[in-house]
Amino acid sequence: MADLQKIGLVDEITMRNIAALCLPDVKEYSPAEVVGLRKKNKLSQSALAVAMNVSTSTVQQWERGAKKPAGASKRLLDLIERKGIQVII
Repeated sequence: MADLQKIGLVDEITMRNIAALCLPDVKEYSPAEVVGLRKKNKLSQSALAVAMNVSTSTVQQWERGAKKPAGASKRLLDLIERKGIQVII
């Protein structure tokens, strides 16, 4: 998009509006943070998995550090951290 602004196809105000719509990056979640979020919300691994639409195995792998949450899962963990599990169920 910045290139479009440079050649005059998009003005600065439009660029600011587009930038405002972009979602901020979310942090990486360590295994301990995933466990902490799950326990803070009083959820089992399987209950968290159902709420996030992932497998129980995936949650277990996050908690062991075998895999890292990414994409939509990372965004959902961010929402759970900021607003609680109620926001997604």
